[in-house]
Amino acid sequence: MTTSKPDSDRMVSYGPLVLRVSLGLVFLAHAYAKARIFTFAGTEQFFEANHFPGWTVYPVFAAELIGGLALVLGVKVRWAAAVLFAVMIGALKPHLGNGWMFTGAGGGWEYPAFLIAALGAQWAMGAGAWALALPKRGLGERSVARG
Repeated sequence: MTTSKPDSDRMVSYGPLVLRVSLGLVFLAHAYAKARIFTFAGTEQFFEANHFPGWTVYPVFAAELIGGLALVLGVKVRWAAAVLFAVMIGALKPHLGNGWMFTGAGGGWEYPAFLIAALGAQWAMGAGAWALALPKRGLGERSVARG
């Protein structure tokens, strides 16, 4: 009699993969929107209207761009999830008084809260399958991890 791992055991590393790529694309889209759709000047006005200093647009943009890329590629995933978690705590603030549903005027807090939960799950699970592993000190090659 032979035993093999159930399909669910072999597939477990693909859940974090799907989550991290999806989150990464969301944050890349948010960075793009700040730069090209709303513009940095418009986003600065939005931040200031919500009692954040206008200059904070730039570190938030950098976190979304670099964090989004890191998630998609699977590089330093827990660090990226932690930084973006902090960004999303700040993003939650303007929406708290607008009710639950994000479709409400000013956008409710369901979407930012969901992203916070998803980032927490990503942090807990790690990168999953098909993540780029950065070399350890002294090693010169990158490799693709499968799990």
